[in-house]
Amino acid sequence: MEFITVIATVLLPPLGVAMKKGLTSDFWINLILTLLFFVPGLIHAVYVNYVSGEARSLA
Repeated sequence: MEFITVIATVLLPPLGVAMKKGLTSDFWINLILTLLFFVPGLIHAVYVNYVSGEARSLA
């Protein structure tokens, strides 16, 4: 399942965020960023799905 989430995050960043976090504020922020420009949405999706989750689990 993690592999599918990675693929979804790269191809459609809002879908990857929704799969990992659900329809939270992170999803809506990512959707707006992706609609404006793809790259900021991709960076935000990677951060939300992989960087912030690891930082929260270490704390």
